[in-house]
Amino acid sequence: QVHLVESGGGLVQPGGSLRLSCVASGSFFRINAMGWYRQAPGKERELIARTASGGTTIYTDSVKGRFTISRDNAQNTEYLQMNSLKPEDTAVYYCNADLVAYTGRIEVWGQGTLVTVSS
Repeated sequence: QVHLVESGGGLVQPGGSLRLSCVASGSFFRINAMGWYRQAPGKERELIARTASGGTTIYTDSVKGRFTISRDNAQNTEYLQMNSLKPEDTAVYYCNADLVAYTGRIEVWGQGTLVTVSS
């Protein structure tokens, strides 16, 4: 089995920063892509940022210039550095990975970590 474990969420004041981490563990050969999604109360889950194996990154418009996604391939860890946080960034943040495992290509989700931006 493959697991994703997120960490780094919490309460932060507007304008503050947080760094989320997502560690992939278990039996797999390769990470094709990893990314971060978020779901605010009453809203659908949305893609925030994603990196592909070739290094291509994409960001949703609302976080461009404020959030940075990066990956440590040696540690199978994806990071999301979030700066200049706004109250509208409050949500549960989920890590997602597209992996190649023994059973073939799979998609895995983490359990989510709550980010609350409030004064």
